[in-house]
Amino acid sequence: MGILRIESVKGEQGHRSHASVYNAINDGLMTKPVKIGQRSVGWPDYEVAAINAARIAGQSENEIRELVKRLHAKRLELATV
Repeated sequence: MGILRIESVKGEQGHRSHASVYNAINDGLMTKPVKIGQRSVGWPDYEVAAINAARIAGQSENEIRELVKRLHAKRLELATV
């Protein structure tokens, strides 16, 4: 599993700005970042890939919001293993 920094996330998802990534998070269309340092965050690569696959498959925004919830739940599962 890799961690993508914001520039990579923007490139993978086609966002043009940091703000658009954070707007997607606020809208429930993107997972929240994970802290990887004192002043840095990133996203698990499998989460970005899953959201991209859902978009490519034509899933609705509501379906993507549900996916984001499942991805957040998966983080909790992985943290307790």
